[in-house]
Amino acid sequence: MGAAASGAGGPAVIDTHIHLWDTNRPGGVAWPPVTDTLLYRPVLPAEFKTLTRPHGVTGAIIIEASPQLEDNLWVLDLMKDEPIFVGYIGHLSPGTDTFRRNLARFAKNPLFRGIRVGGAELVSGVSKPAFLDDLARLADAGLTLDALGNASMVAPLTTIAGKLRNLRIAIDHMPVEPTGWTTDTMRELAGHTQVFCKVSTVLKRVNGKVSDDPAVYKTSLDELWEMFGADRVMYGSNWPVSLNLAPYATVFNVVKGYVTQRGGTDAARYFGANSKACYGWVERG
Repeated sequence: MGAAASGAGGPAVIDTHIHLWDTNRPGGVAWPPVTDTLLYRPVLPAEFKTLTRPHGVTGAIIIEASPQLEDNLWVLDLMKDEPIFVGYIGHLSPGTDTFRRNLARFAKNPLFRGIRVGGAELVSGVSKPAFLDDLARLADAGLTLDALGNASMVAPLTTIAGKLRNLRIAIDHMPVEPTGWTTDTMRELAGHTQVFCKVSTVLKRVNGKVSDDPAVYKTSLDELWEMFGADRVMYGSNWPVSLNLAPYATVFNVVKGYVTQRGGTDAARYFGANSKACYGWVERG
């Protein structure tokens, strides 16, 4: 089933945040560590497709899980014959001598939809002209910046969004992350209309238990919808890291239960249209 098709019993579902790796590759993987007994194993397309088929997932965006340059190529090669994967957010370092050349190299592949940059890199880079120049190149190529980190990255991102109005930015793992974010500072960042909210860490463990009741998470999700609006929130599972909290079905059903009760076109936008606006993902048959 192609990415533009409808999911079973509802709108098309694009999962904007998953990871894939193969611990059996020569040389192993940069992450997860071998000590992680849950995640240190091959995590490959067949497992993802089997898990998500019952939920009508029609497309997914893979997010880098390695700082190694050539691992970008490994993921892109893995995606080539797997139409369910509609985009890849890779790892390149803005502000370095090699960024411009590497961006040109990978941007030739239409599945390459942007890069992920960590909070510490954003904090240190925001005052450096070379860093901002490279983010401008990213924007001019029609690609997206995914941001991962704690609350210290919110102010630099606000500055970046103000200077680079054509740079689309996705804030990863809300509402749980960025750790320590406040409503006032996040609302200022959300005021830039090219900034999107990736709702990819909703579940929380409280007193040793993880609730599967959407009502438990309603207050925090309402706040995201209020700040970003229904056109800039999008679904992500953070699979397989999400298995630390619950199976894929639980992660999906909690947010589906919430967004369905909102009514109107919110579900269609949240599960599909908004991710297309953020990433410009590739239609595949």
